Amino acid sequence: MTMEQWWPRLKPSAREWLIANNGDAVPAEVVAEITNAGGDVAGDAWWVGQSGPSGFHFSDEAVDWIEAVANGETPEPR
Repeated sequence: MTMEQWWPRLKPSAREWLIANNGDAVPAEVVAEITNAGGDVAGDAWWVGQSGPSGFHFSDEAVDWIEAVANGETPEPR
C-alpha cells in the first residue's frame, strides 16, 4: 500500500507526531499504527527507509512528502 493510501487511515495523533518529528526515528507505537493502517515498513515501498538499533526511519523522499503535507501542500502521487 502506498503512503498516500495509509496516511489518511492513521489516527490524528500519529499524523501529528510524524509531522512534528519529521526525519526522526519513528517510535514502535507509531510504526504499529502505520502497520495497522496498511503500511508495510518491512517492504520495499518508496517511503521505507532504514531500520536499525535506533528504530525505523522514512526515506528522504518520504520525509519530503511529510513536509509537503505539513505545509498544506498536496504531494504528487507516487
